[in-house]
Amino acid sequence: MIPKRSLHIKRVPKFYGNQLSKFKYSQDIPTHELLARLGFITYPRSGLVNWTKLGLSMQDKLSNIIRKRMDEIGFEELSLSLISHRKLWEDTGRWEGSEIFKLVGDEYLLVPTAEEEITDYVNKQLESYKQLPVCLYQINPKFRNEKRPRGGLLRGKEFLMKDAYSFDLDESNAMVTYEKVVGAYHKIFQDLRIPYVKAQADSGDIGGSLSHEWHYINESGEDTVFKCSSCNHASNVEKTLSFPKEVDESSEILVKYFTTKDKSTLVCAYYPSNRVLEPKFIQNEITDLDLTEHNQDELLDSFSNKDDLSKRFVRIMDARLSPRSNLPDFPLNFSNRAMITTLTDVPLVLAQEGEICAECEDGEITATNAIEVGHTFYLGDKYSAPLNCAVDVPTETGMTRQTISMGCYGIGISRIIAAIGEINRDAKGLSWPKSISPWDVTVVEIGQDEERSKEVFKLLNHGKVDYCLDDRDVSMGKKLKESGFTGIPLSIILGKHYPIVEIEVRGKKYGDTWKHTYEKHKDEFDWKVQYDNEQVNDVKHFVHKDGLVTVVNSLLNDM
Repeated sequence: MIPKRSLHIKRVPKFYGNQLSKFKYSQDIPTHELLARLGFITYPRSGLVNWTKLGLSMQDKLSNIIRKRMDEIGFEELSLSLISHRKLWEDTGRWEGSEIFKLVGDEYLLVPTAEEEITDYVNKQLESYKQLPVCLYQINPKFRNEKRPRGGLLRGKEFLMKDAYSFDLDESNAMVTYEKVVGAYHKIFQDLRIPYVKAQADSGDIGGSLSHEWHYINESGEDTVFKCSSCNHASNVEKTLSFPKEVDESSEILVKYFTTKDKSTLVCAYYPSNRVLEPKFIQNEITDLDLTEHNQDELLDSFSNKDDLSKRFVRIMDARLSPRSNLPDFPLNFSNRAMITTLTDVPLVLAQEGEICAECEDGEITATNAIEVGHTFYLGDKYSAPLNCAVDVPTETGMTRQTISMGCYGIGISRIIAAIGEINRDAKGLSWPKSISPWDVTVVEIGQDEERSKEVFKLLNHGKVDYCLDDRDVSMGKKLKESGFTGIPLSIILGKHYPIVEIEVRGKKYGDTWKHTYEKHKDEFDWKVQYDNEQVNDVKHFVHKDGLVTVVNSLLNDM
């Protein structure tokens, strides 16, 4: 005899709404505090985070979106240890990093990122160049010894991220993989429904020769992204080259000295005193520039022998200077003017809004604050070379050892949750897109009716609707308010008018395809719609139980 299946009803978490009885909401309350008050997370200590059922549900949804898109382009998931030995990090020169959590005894660390471990893993597994490319990703915590944690999930001592790594035979193949990942990232961020920007970026401490940041535009963001009004080129502040609309000849001119790596050339960079010099912009023109030497007196002293004909001098002028600019006196004597080369009209300082885009030399750049939520890097051999990750490759003269080209690709899962919470909140609280909402529908019952409950929850379960029943001993009004405050897209009310069911809309609409479903089924399901006072937004729907799942899913499809 087959046992009778019991009806499974999904309910709100045990501590749902616990801290809201005397809470007065204001849009001035920081989002990280609001997330804690609503029970998505708690902070046991500054920089540390506990995730609750609400937060974990969002993590799972977001992780599955990422898994789907990474799997589509041939990446395989794995999970590396969260503890790494110091030797690999000494080999790559990163053991002394200031934000590394080192364990007692200084033999191990908690991983802030996994370039060392993944390279070592692949190197030990790889048997032939024919196995390339190797593309791997993981979703797990990372750790950063942040001295001043702030912004909750945006800058803490621990964070959840997806980090992916690619291993290719050479640069050309690596760039093919890089573009595949960029394509997958576009799909991931489109799935999340929130507008985003891909911006050219500096590689920073990770290294490499090419990188892009993925941002949500928001005034609370710590990053600055510039975008051109003509060519739409986007880049962060460390990568934005610009030209002035006109030269300010009244500004004082400063000079900073650099040398090339072989110490043969003194580079003199001239720029306006009211702007910030970016040495990496000089490196665009002088690729072997040494950025490690900072003592100006020692640099000048090493070039003070005017009879040393092996020395060369390069003067490089920022584009905001003119031939009439009053340059500082040159501090050195030299025997031959042929020893000096002058480069002019070169962008050397950080851009400002309203200047001319250096990419197209036509459009005007605008600046916006942004929250970085992803980063893609082409690493080349930055990690594979010091860790001896190489394969034997056949050539015309026999086998040769070739270092592997790498890429790495990160997405901050906890950062995305925090960023979307910040971007989508309004006067009524949080508002999650259906793609990552803790659940999609809150069900509220007026009165007890066992037959009605069985009927509705069978329909919802069979229709694969992501719901939670709020059966707390509080008023219906409080349940509906707190569901909207938590950011749940829809609420269902089962009341005295059953089998007509009321659906309240909370989530934002990113499309209006539900209207086609309405026109098709409005008579069949006795479907009525109530709009707000301005007849703009649909705020309530009334539908017969037989059409409940169809209507709910059609609404959620646009949210």
